[in-house]
Amino acid sequence: MRARIRTARKAMVVAAVASLGAGLLAGCADDGGDDSSGSSSGDGGGKTTISVGLFGTMGFKEAGLYAEYEKLNPKIKIAENVVERNENYYPALLNHLTTNSGLLDVQAVEVANIAEVTATQADKLEDMSKAPGVDKSKWLPWKWQQATTKDGRTIGLGTDVGPMAICYRTDLFKQAGLPTDPAEVGKLWAGDWAKLVEVGERYKSKAPKGTFFMDSPGGLIQAILGSEKEKFYDASGKVIYKTNPAVKAAFNLTAEAAAKGLVQSQTQFQPGWNSTIANNKFAAIACPPWMLGTIKGNAKPEAAGKWAVATAPKGGNWGGTFLTVPKSGKHVKEAQKFVTWLTAPEQQAKLFKVQASFPSAPSAYTMPEVTGATNEMTGDQKIGPVFAEAAKAAPEQVIGPKDQIIMQGLTDNGVILATKGKSAQEAWDSAVKTIDNKLDQ
Repeated sequence: MRARIRTARKAMVVAAVASLGAGLLAGCADDGGDDSSGSSSGDGGGKTTISVGLFGTMGFKEAGLYAEYEKLNPKIKIAENVVERNENYYPALLNHLTTNSGLLDVQAVEVANIAEVTATQADKLEDMSKAPGVDKSKWLPWKWQQATTKDGRTIGLGTDVGPMAICYRTDLFKQAGLPTDPAEVGKLWAGDWAKLVEVGERYKSKAPKGTFFMDSPGGLIQAILGSEKEKFYDASGKVIYKTNPAVKAAFNLTAEAAAKGLVQSQTQFQPGWNSTIANNKFAAIACPPWMLGTIKGNAKPEAAGKWAVATAPKGGNWGGTFLTVPKSGKHVKEAQKFVTWLTAPEQQAKLFKVQASFPSAPSAYTMPEVTGATNEMTGDQKIGPVFAEAAKAAPEQVIGPKDQIIMQGLTDNGVILATKGKSAQEAWDSAVKTIDNKLDQ
């Protein structure tokens, strides 16, 4: 999935809005339809073209879902407009929402941005809770709530979630004298992230030469905080990251692991980090389902089947997306019908089978596409049930409008410094300075 999880880079925002605004507008122009007739003249068949704005590879097209919907609805054509990275896509989307112009019929919103969109742009988007065929009970309660305003409007339907597990190399664990069976591995750290760090120390004592226990400090703190109900904001919308003991505890534990040399001095999703996957430089990684795709995309062929998935110390979530329908879209009713179908449990299960995007609809968890799911990197292991239990155990987390900025500060300007000789306090002070400057506090 997933360059789309990566946090926004401030320096790119202005250029992104300017350059990608034209791209989104071009996506609308591709529709070619008459606003009043709702038909497209571009294909000569009198079809209605629903334009869809996405970021990254969400897999709808790859899973055959567009083709299936077009077959069920012969007068509909789906045209997607994809921006590779959310850090480029979102600033342009926010600009178009603010001006209420240039919006496509369907626009995806990443979970890190859903709070800001829900709080500031809800009036520009349809209330999907009122769309025909939508039943809120089909979604995980916490997923539904993330896109729901204080007055009860739900501006997006959830596609996937990122239930947290720990993926690990069975060969490296074996060489370090650790168990390799997923159930036994999960028991090593059950209920406590500190136990995970303790396992890291056991690994280090017998580690294969040149390897680390985990991939990065950023990945570790992301996982720990993903299991907390409150992290950066409280329920009233107040920024609490500096005073929340859960955040400081997660930071200190990660800094401890970094200082002990248990995690690589790497920033996730950067070229150097990618190469450590290819070169088998670490044994474990915080692992939502989409991370398996990242591993596969960077690993050498011989790594296939050498990974396994174990339950994380605590249930949590990292990632996930929503589909919204702008009121100013050319084909609002058609878009609502399409989004309702695309996010139904049956389609979510099909998407997971192809794309490893884990369903946000619990009824999909008993479908064969999920219960029998395997992955090239994890061999014969049935991975669906592990992620299903993690999804059900994840807390209903408070999501704030600037979560992305705060998390990036904690990772890129914070815990990473503990791998470079800085104390936990020095790393924390650096992160706070960076974050508060960006929050204008």
